[in-house]
Amino acid sequence: MPAVTTSDGVEIYYKDWGAGQPIVFSHGWPLSGDDWDAQMLFFLGQGYRVIAHDRRGHGRSSQVADGHDLDHYADDLAVVTKHLDLKDAIHIGHSTGGGEVVRYLARRGEKGVVKAAIISAVPPLMVKTDANPKGLPKSVFDGLQAQLAANRAKFYYDLPAGPFYGFNRPGVKTIEPVVWNWWRQGMMGGAKAHYDGIVAFSQTDFTEDLKKINVPVLVMHSEDDQIVPYVAAGPLSAKLLKHGTLKTYKDYPHGMPTTHADVINADLLAFLKS
Repeated sequence: MPAVTTSDGVEIYYKDWGAGQPIVFSHGWPLSGDDWDAQMLFFLGQGYRVIAHDRRGHGRSSQVADGHDLDHYADDLAVVTKHLDLKDAIHIGHSTGGGEVVRYLARRGEKGVVKAAIISAVPPLMVKTDANPKGLPKSVFDGLQAQLAANRAKFYYDLPAGPFYGFNRPGVKTIEPVVWNWWRQGMMGGAKAHYDGIVAFSQTDFTEDLKKINVPVLVMHSEDDQIVPYVAAGPLSAKLLKHGTLKTYKDYPHGMPTTHADVINADLLAFLKS
């Protein structure tokens, strides 16, 4: 398996297919690089080089006890991009991966990066505070941690079978293989990484990171996102970015790169070619 080792000894697994301009994909919690299959195959067919890594503690990467925070996530991504010597790269992140991309660009600099896109992403801040009144109460995320600790296998079925893919909406038919693929990816990772990751994705404030980014960024978010509420995320991120473009969807779920891959892929391609 292709992998690179970080300075603190964590082995980060990655996939690297094709040639041409590189696109680097950062996955959501608690998944793996496999969550990008529909995008990897599509953009490979469009002549791009496609790369997706498994975040530390996720997928096939090392199940370490520590370092499950956005600074480490960004630094691990930097290890991968340096190892592969990427130039003129495009970074695309979904959910927590969108936060990873934002922190990477702000913390590690934009050398070698020409564009980025964040999809259903957690920035600027998920948790409710005095400065972020539209966020979700901390009790919501405490509840997620409690469910994970009590029965991770059940929790990792209920989430994709319900709000993650919008299968709890009236008239939406559950696609069981999609649910089980989410479950498979989640259960491959480490419980400690995922437990800590809930704090990381919910309590990290990306406001200043977004302001630092100079490359064009496409912000894609649905008004019916039940995981990362639209009102506290997409529009606010687009406003904070120097060159942000907001693309709003009406009835798509949080996991729209999977359920609506044809539309998302087409919109991403149009942005990359613009």
